[in-house]
Amino acid sequence: MFQVRIHGRGGQGVVTAAEMLSIAAFEEGRHAQAFPSFGSERTGAPVVAFCRIADQEIRLREPIMEPDALIIQDPTLLFQVDVFSGLKKGGYILINTTRSFDELGLGDFLRDWPKERLCTVPATDLSRKHVGRPMPNVPLLAGFAAASGIIRLESVIMAINDKFSEKVASNNIAAATEAYQFVLDEIESARQQEAAHA
Repeated sequence: MFQVRIHGRGGQGVVTAAEMLSIAAFEEGRHAQAFPSFGSERTGAPVVAFCRIADQEIRLREPIMEPDALIIQDPTLLFQVDVFSGLKKGGYILINTTRSFDELGLGDFLRDWPKERLCTVPATDLSRKHVGRPMPNVPLLAGFAAASGIIRLESVIMAINDKFSEKVASNNIAAATEAYQFVLDEIESARQQEAAHA
């Protein structure tokens, strides 16, 4: 079973992101479960949503305490909430930012982490460019697909078509496709750097 925890703020589509991730997994014939952690869901308040993906039926119902992957939709949460709590050693971390992990002040904390599992994507910028508003959730899902290989970009696109009307879907698909490529390029660059240092 692969477990994903998504951190963001109210109004950023955190819950929708978890739902769409589960739809993408269903499209691939897997079992999936998505649910939010309810608190005060006002705009701007920290929000957490969870998604489990498995090849067998999922019987667990509790919040994800030890995720295999983190998707962080708002980098301002990094020092306000313990987003890294319980993250499995070597797990995937995807942050919506234009800055590097060092620039975010996480270089020392993640020094021994596999570099290709540390990804950033300018999801808010991509969303503004393609969709016309700052909704980082869809580009981050595509970035997650690229980083983890757990789901395919095609399945993310199916989930987008499932969730949005035609015009909104096509703009989101453009943002998702660019985000997917961005993360693939980032991973390739990390691998080349590791190879150069080896």
